[in-house]
Amino acid sequence: MQERIVITGMGTVNPLGLNVKESWENVIGGRSGVGPITIFDSHAANLQVHIAAEVKNFKPEEYMDAREARRRDRFEQFAVASAKEAISNSGLEVTEANSGRIGVIISSAIGGLHSLQEATLINYKEGPRKVSPFLIPMLMANGGAGMTAIEFGIKGPCFSVASACASGADGIGTALMMLRTGMIDAAVTGAAETTITSTGVAAFDRVGAMSRRNDGYSMTPQPFDKNRDGLVMGEGGAVIVLERESDAKARGANILAELAGYGATADAFHVTAPHEHGAGGAAAMKMALASAKANVDEVGYINAHGTGTSLNDQAETRAVKAAFGDLAYKVPISSTKSMTGHMMGATGALEIIFCVQAIREGILPPTIHYETPDPECDLDYIPNKAREAKISLAISNAFGFGGHNAVLAVRKYS
Repeated sequence: MQERIVITGMGTVNPLGLNVKESWENVIGGRSGVGPITIFDSHAANLQVHIAAEVKNFKPEEYMDAREARRRDRFEQFAVASAKEAISNSGLEVTEANSGRIGVIISSAIGGLHSLQEATLINYKEGPRKVSPFLIPMLMANGGAGMTAIEFGIKGPCFSVASACASGADGIGTALMMLRTGMIDAAVTGAAETTITSTGVAAFDRVGAMSRRNDGYSMTPQPFDKNRDGLVMGEGGAVIVLERESDAKARGANILAELAGYGATADAFHVTAPHEHGAGGAAAMKMALASAKANVDEVGYINAHGTGTSLNDQAETRAVKAAFGDLAYKVPISSTKSMTGHMMGATGALEIIFCVQAIREGILPPTIHYETPDPECDLDYIPNKAREAKISLAISNAFGFGGHNAVLAVRKYS
């Protein structure tokens, strides 16, 4: 019999808070993390988008040596800060004896975009000798994983998965499989992302994916609403600690939930648009439930990818219908991106934390800003207010450009 893989620690910094407790209180309270961009001057950059969901009041020197913080990109700082809370929360002690049996799989879709953009401008204006000698470790997508391993002395497998907005979920799924095969005994896994730069915002706006409600940002993004007009870019990090059940119990760990299943597929359809019928997403949901040895009627909550774009929300709705059949109309669904914004590769990792909390606390996060039903999106999206519900199984969808679909299943631990 396959041994259960359990979650023993969680940590995050995101637009709703600098830890799990604060973030959960705000997501259940239906509070939005969206506001005017302050990280850079979006007006001077001549952008048409001036809003984002930024991490607020983050001071990297509170999580790491101040000198080291200056040598790390913002996404790497988020990764280490999230890992620090998760490891502390888990009580996992990294020693010389076990360090080679712990893996670090902390993903990023893009890597150090802040550092890359800044260095490009410096190189253009001042020449190559002015480019930071720390640029390579600051921009590389595996930097969050590498810096975390260095910070905590973890010597097992260490890498990042890059599958666009599915990166965090795919990284966690990879850690699950490594634990199931016995390759490692524990994993520090999740994702971090910081794409709120003039280049990042301009690029996503050019593909028509972003909301431009600069003056009406209190009502955007609007996932699944008929009047949705695109995503709002977010940033942040989220990390969980995974262990085999026997190891966690042996050291007296507080087991939060079971990571029960993982499914991943490719649409093989279009580089930025999802399959119109949601075929790949549906297949990934079915795969995750099969991995969890669960039936669709056991699912009590779906944390949707729910970006607030016209194509995604319709395709995801169709995917849920294809996977769940008539039960699709009975399972509660919400998009927490309505509050956190879209943290790109990191969002899937944060949404697993929200699934764990929903199971443990008996309350489901809402989809805020929901006003006008869309005939093409006609499921139960938990509009505007959190809902009390005792559930034992939740799934989280993460879909990405390139046609990537990743789904994780979380079960109540007993």
